[in-house]
Amino acid sequence: MNSRIPKQFLLLGGLPVLMRTVRAFYLFNPGMLIILALPESYTAYWQDLCSKYNFKIRHSIVTGGDSRYQSVKNALEAVPDDFIVAIHDGVRPLVSQKTITNVFEEAEKNGNAIPVIPVNESIRKVEKGGNKPVSRDQFRIVQTPQAFNAKAIKDAYAKTEPIDFTDDATVFESTGGKIFLVEGNPENIKITQPSDLMFAESIILRTSLSD
Repeated sequence: MNSRIPKQFLLLGGLPVLMRTVRAFYLFNPGMLIILALPESYTAYWQDLCSKYNFKIRHSIVTGGDSRYQSVKNALEAVPDDFIVAIHDGVRPLVSQKTITNVFEEAEKNGNAIPVIPVNESIRKVEKGGNKPVSRDQFRIVQTPQAFNAKAIKDAYAKTEPIDFTDDATVFESTGGKIFLVEGNPENIKITQPSDLMFAESIILRTSLSD
């Protein structure tokens, strides 16, 4: 992001990205238990931001780890076993209410759910010595939130980190679980570079003008 400030604290439409992300889940359910895994060195910084922007949405904070895997594991320790827990990237502020609903409803029925969207571009598989086209109909782009029966995902995280870890679904699958897919929303991007922030700004501006 070419910034000394972690991307979750950068401003998006006048608010830090993470505040917009938290607000999306608060709007879905104001009584939701919200847990943030933050670097210990930035906890006070976040609290100062909450004061500066008068951010009153109730949430708790746990200390993150050296990796996403460890941060999620730390946060899961604060989740009751009988909950459905949704694990979300703090830098996906444009998750829709429909996507959140889809994820929780499917997880309530089948024990887990992850949102996906179709691949709209042509793709090729790179192999040793060459490459070849593959059907994009066989692939989906994975998003968050990814929801699970809390005890099941906590048990999965209690085991050794999978070598091919990419997301929470990968951890769950490593224990033999089956993953259920639901429809996500294309705007639900993970902000990782300056162009993503510009895209998110345009979405927020367009939304505010249509309100």
